Amino acid sequence: MVKSTSNRQGSLPLRRVANILSLLIRHGFGDMVDRFFRGGVKESGPDDSPVRRRFPNPRRIRVALEELGPTFIKLGQMMSSRADIFPPDYIEEFRKLQDQIPPAPFPEIKTLIENQLDRPLEQTFSRFEQQPLAAASVAQVHLATLPDFGEVAVKVIRPGVRKKIRQDIRMMYYLAERFERSFEAGRIIGAVDLVREFDRTISKELDMFIEAGSMEKFRQNFKETPEIHIPKVHWDYTTKSVLVMEQIHGIKMDRVEEIRRQGLDPRAIALTGLRAFSKQLMEFGLFHADPHPGNTIVMHDGRVALLDFGIVGYLDRTIMLHISNLFLGFAEHDYDMIIDALAGAGLINEETMELGDFRGDLEDVAETFYGRSLRAITMKDIYDQVMQLVFKYRIRLPRNLLLLMKTLVQTEALGKILNSDASILEITRPFARRFIGREQTILGRASRDAREMGSHIKAFPKLVREILSQVAQGRQQIDLVHRGFKDLDSQIERPFNRLTVGLIIGASIIGGSLALNSSEKLMEIPVNALGIGTISLTALLGITGYVIATALGLWLIVSILFSRKL
Repeated sequence: MVKSTSNRQGSLPLRRVANILSLLIRHGFGDMVDRFFRGGVKESGPDDSPVRRRFPNPRRIRVALEELGPTFIKLGQMMSSRADIFPPDYIEEFRKLQDQIPPAPFPEIKTLIENQLDRPLEQTFSRFEQQPLAAASVAQVHLATLPDFGEVAVKVIRPGVRKKIRQDIRMMYYLAERFERSFEAGRIIGAVDLVREFDRTISKELDMFIEAGSMEKFRQNFKETPEIHIPKVHWDYTTKSVLVMEQIHGIKMDRVEEIRRQGLDPRAIALTGLRAFSKQLMEFGLFHADPHPGNTIVMHDGRVALLDFGIVGYLDRTIMLHISNLFLGFAEHDYDMIIDALAGAGLINEETMELGDFRGDLEDVAETFYGRSLRAITMKDIYDQVMQLVFKYRIRLPRNLLLLMKTLVQTEALGKILNSDASILEITRPFARRFIGREQTILGRASRDAREMGSHIKAFPKLVREILSQVAQGRQQIDLVHRGFKDLDSQIERPFNRLTVGLIIGASIIGGSLALNSSEKLMEIPVNALGIGTISLTALLGITGYVIATALGLWLIVSILFSRKL
């Protein structure tokens, strides 16, 4: 297994391997390193969580990830959203991970931009600030001025970061595969799948064209919403490693006193943000998945600007419908609606879990919300309670749903920072009702059915390929059962027999005609009847051919008439 990963990802850097193993041992992971190379050992322990059995405590893991460097820190940040896999104490530690590192030297940034734009920096920008506005492990942002467009923000992928991340990801695959082979916890959490998910996510963050495309989609979605502003992308100056966009001036959303001094009402700003998120969720199916205060700016005219579209979530209309029903179910304490929504989204399965126990636990959780107004119910409360059930019943949530739940909590937290007592459930409920109403119309159902049929057709070749692959590997067996084919052979044989008879008739007529018209007379035979003196064998064969053709022709016509298929 390790060999296949190495072949797919390239050779492992031995010095990096040695450094990582040394660091793990220094942080008390010596037993784990030893078991990596001794093979799997059956684990046991009194704790009810396999993740905790003979497994380092969360703080030690967090400290080790910080020392392993920015790539591993970002992996830990991604794991902080996987509350369906990790217990709450691990999630809390992972959330403490920060990838604050010194910015790349300006000469390296300058060289990269010039290579990407294929021109000197001075010919592109009339001004370029050497000190970045912000710096993270993947990219940093500089303030600059374009001659024709004014002030812009330039986001640049750090030089050499792609090569470093690819090396670290090869190492992650290696460690994850060893971890799954040696530890039960590794198999339960799906360590290789976690790395694969991180690989897909970080690859998107390393492509500025993807982020620019997301910004353009949001800009189009909110073009009829004057209270929301999305920065403009300057495509002529944007490449795979450089993103040039409109610079937004304003106040970070968590600076409440500055917002008030600007003459703006923080509560009104909070409602704007909550309504904008509801639109993303219930109308667009595309949502900003990292709405922390640094990415949410209050402009001086009262508009709210969204920044940094490196992480976005996508929802198809079927999932949007289930989420709408889920929102209404929680808002109205309707358990049947909640269960149906979860089942429709494929999150619960009667064959793999005790649905009665799950429903009972769900009702016990919801009891804590009874008698409380919607304003007293927070998404954080619901998130924590739902995650307990998800972890207990080992429900694997799709990445976009996990992003959505995290974003719900972040969005409502922004509202609380602005002293708003509005509930995101209350704000979202009318959007959910409108969406459900649209989807339940005849046209909406027809459109939804057509989309589902299209998705099934699209998935069919992959499904067939997987089935054939499993059959070829001996993991599956195909048994063919014939039904309704009893008379198939006779049904096929009858027309072929008629065709054969037709060919014989044609051959008899042709043969007879040739024989009768032949000038050669073979074997004159005396015939003392009907006034015929002699007849040759040639003529006799010709007459016989005509007789056979006539008899078979009559039989064929009669059989066709009786079959009523003329």
